[in-house]
Amino acid sequence: MSTPATPREQFLVISALGANPMELTHVLCRASSENRCSVVSTRLSRHGECSALVLEITGSWDALARMESLLPALAKKHAFSADVVRSEPLEARPHALPYVAYVSAVYRPDILNELCQFFIDHRVELEALSCDTYQAPQTGGTMLNATLTVTLPAGTQISWLRDQFLDFADALNLDALIEPWRPQTP
Repeated sequence: MSTPATPREQFLVISALGANPMELTHVLCRASSENRCSVVSTRLSRHGECSALVLEITGSWDALARMESLLPALAKKHAFSADVVRSEPLEARPHALPYVAYVSAVYRPDILNELCQFFIDHRVELEALSCDTYQAPQTGGTMLNATLTVTLPAGTQISWLRDQFLDFADALNLDALIEPWRPQTP
C-alpha cells in the first residue's frame, strides 16, 4: 500500500502599500484565511504616511490562484496597491551562521550602499535590514541607525570577518558591531 503523494507546497508573496496599517493587515489576512491560505510570515513597517506590508502565504495552487485574482478588487476597494510574486521555500542552509551587524553614524547617503558592498564582497547573504534616520537632540545633526541580519557562509572564519568588518567601519567612521544573532525574548 503506497502513501498518497503530498502536493508540493506553494507560496505567494504579496507586497502591499497603503495608508492604514491595521486595515491593510486585516484585509489581507482575512482574505488569506477565507481563501484557505495560511500566513507563513509577515512584516509591516511605516514610512511616513505610507505603510508597507509583505505577506508570505501558502496554500494549494487553486487557493493561491483565487488570492491572486482577488487582490486587484481588494486593493481598489480598500485604497492600497499590491504586487504579487510566486515563490519557493528558502533552501535549508544548516551550516550557515546568522549574525547581526549594528551600525550608527552621521547620516551619509552612501552608507547603506557601502555596507551592502562589503557583505557582497565577502559572500555574506542579507536576510533582513532595518534603517532609520533621526535628528540628534544634542547637535541637530542627522544620524543613521541600521541593523542588518546576515548569514555567513559555511566555513567563514568568524574572527577574520569580524576584524575586516570593524576595519571597514573604522575607515568609514561608522560605529559598528557584528555579533551572533540571538532570538528575541519578550
